[in-house]
Amino acid sequence: MNEQTNLDRRKFLVRLTLLAGAVPAVLVSVPIFSALLGPLLQRQKQAWRRVASLSDIAVGETKLIQYVNADPLPWAGVTAKAAAWLRRETEDRFVAFSTHCSHLGCPVRWEDKAQLFLCPCHGGVYYKDGSVAAGPPPKPLTKIDVRINKNDVEIRTAPVPITTITQ
Repeated sequence: MNEQTNLDRRKFLVRLTLLAGAVPAVLVSVPIFSALLGPLLQRQKQAWRRVASLSDIAVGETKLIQYVNADPLPWAGVTAKAAAWLRRETEDRFVAFSTHCSHLGCPVRWEDKAQLFLCPCHGGVYYKDGSVAAGPPPKPLTKIDVRINKNDVEIRTAPVPITTITQ
């Protein structure tokens, strides 16, 4: 009878010790996991931004446009702004490309006479439709969604990932 009581007391103390260790471990791990997984689980805000009116760009013309990201932070300053190449294909069709080369992210420039995008860093060349013409870029320029809203041209923006990590 006495041995039975000792075993029960021993099991009780082991369980109490495990519980005393588990509770602080859970309390410490909840903020750590929420900080690590929170940005991954957050839905990125996207917004349509007006970047031009229909009369600003002629058919066949390519222009550099600047816009504010979808979720600018108050302290972001200039980094809240982004740019894109906007091209008018037809009267009612626009296409927008990222200004960054798909190779290493250098800014590409538009050469109107050659109808090519050129990357000065490693000699990447893109056709006017954003496909790779020559050089090291592994894939075409990133396309950005464009829509026409009444007389305005709008592009879909998303926050720059690095700016939302610190929220």
